[in-house]
Amino acid sequence: MLDEKIKKELIAVVGPNYFKDDAEALVTHSYDGTPMLQALPDGVIYPENTEQVSQVMKILNKHRIPVVGRGSGTNLCGGTVPINGGIVMVMHRMNRILEVDLENLTATVQPGLITKSFITHIEALGLFYPPDPSSMAISTIGGNIAECSGGLRGLKYGTTKDYVIGLEAVLASGEILRTGGKLMKDVAGYDLTKLLVGSEGTLAIITEATLKLIPPPSTKKTMLAMYKDLNEAARTVSKIIENRIIPSTLEFLDNATVRVVDDFAKLGLPLDMEAILLIEQDGDQEAVDRDISLIEAICRGENAHSVSVAESAEEALKLLTARRSAFTALARLRPTTILEDATVPRSKIAEMVMEINRIAVKHGVTICTFGHAGDGNLHPTATTDARDSEEIHRVEAAFEEIFEAAIRLGGTITGEHGVGLVKSPFLEWKVGEAGIEVMKGIKHAFDPHNLLNPGKIFAKQSRKRVVLQHG
Repeated sequence: MLDEKIKKELIAVVGPNYFKDDAEALVTHSYDGTPMLQALPDGVIYPENTEQVSQVMKILNKHRIPVVGRGSGTNLCGGTVPINGGIVMVMHRMNRILEVDLENLTATVQPGLITKSFITHIEALGLFYPPDPSSMAISTIGGNIAECSGGLRGLKYGTTKDYVIGLEAVLASGEILRTGGKLMKDVAGYDLTKLLVGSEGTLAIITEATLKLIPPPSTKKTMLAMYKDLNEAARTVSKIIENRIIPSTLEFLDNATVRVVDDFAKLGLPLDMEAILLIEQDGDQEAVDRDISLIEAICRGENAHSVSVAESAEEALKLLTARRSAFTALARLRPTTILEDATVPRSKIAEMVMEINRIAVKHGVTICTFGHAGDGNLHPTATTDARDSEEIHRVEAAFEEIFEAAIRLGGTITGEHGVGLVKSPFLEWKVGEAGIEVMKGIKHAFDPHNLLNPGKIFAKQSRKRVVLQHG
């Protein structure tokens, strides 16, 4: 419960309509997209501008009250669950496109802007903003920045961090920090812009972002390659890259995912395929035609059962939309769906998928796998039931082994979802004890009283890693 005096101070900043502590507001902001995690905040606040964010942070800093920044709550690692109570700061009122600079090819936006709305606006101007997380229809730019979101186009175009070139942010003290700008080159000191991208709301509250835009590709072609052998699909991915072709999209779906997606999207896919690759290339017409022709030859050379190129933009969109709906489709199977992400080198994709399948059988759980094959980012997804505590225990044990397998294969515990609360016990596996201490030092410099999203990234106790060898 917040002290009445503190509530009055906060209301004086944002107005009575934009501070809430009724039961509905507290429950609504007690969870995010992560299953089985919930904690009530003490209040919810909706600032309108940077100055209000600054004033609110000064009040919270004075009274040592924790704060969790929040966009649409699509987070999948418990990153916006207020586990220490305090205030949830919702950024949806700050949702404007402040400027599109056609001379510098940049856009300056507020953090509460919905990603797809921004992309639609930019494309109408004949420009291109590539980051495309699957949640983009509801996720915000600020949330994308906090998690350094990826997406289907990450292989060719990179992720959110590659397009954020300037930030305005409010520190825990209430001070306003500005980094970068409309610059393609800037080596004046440490790169604070890149440091804040992906910091999961633990270092500052983002209030404005300057984003790089690029010219759009003139042509796109989409193809589907189907395989009866998982290893042949994985070899195809490696061969495509080995031939110096970087597709704009190179997605993987295993048999279990194909079955569910086909039932959901009614695509008429054959259900006896062990793997499907969804491949898109964009660019100039001549280059796209050449690349698609070569990719088709590579697929057939690796014994693809069938290869087909979408005959229209509508058909291509249907295929890509079906892939983006994989999580939604899987969520229909059981009451609880746990979507994880682990990344390995591209050459290890087949081995990683086989490991996931082996681990699922070992623990007697159902795990479907899909993801961004081109950059090695896989999404093993468990369908389960939170009411069955014994099954949930087996699911958690399986994911622990999956993270260990990713590390052992030269990968990482998360490629785009973030560490948050769920993966914090495993972070030391990836960065080591020295890495944890450096990160904690950075956190202390930005937030000495640990008010910004406390309890995230750094676990109270790291999980002991037992390296398992498998023949």
